[in-house]
Amino acid sequence: MLYHLSIHSPNPEFRQAVVDSMHRFGEAARTQPGLVEVHTLADTRSDTLVGLAVWESAEALGAARPALGAATEGDDFDAWDAKPIRSFLLEEV
Repeated sequence: MLYHLSIHSPNPEFRQAVVDSMHRFGEAARTQPGLVEVHTLADTRSDTLVGLAVWESAEALGAARPALGAATEGDDFDAWDAKPIRSFLLEEV
């Protein structure tokens, strides 16, 4: 399994735009072979948003990248997020 984790710190006026983008990413991911699950999550103690996608393998994620990129093409995260997106590809150890 490969866990794809992305942490967003949206500017308040763009929070919904980031959520909408994350939902588009999730919708695109759900059409891809090898996706186990995908979630858009909000931290209850801050304005942080977290995207979590679980893939069967790194190869499955790699094959899905064109569809995922197309779903968020043109999204202006430089303006929408107060901090750079932190992204992780995690494996169990």
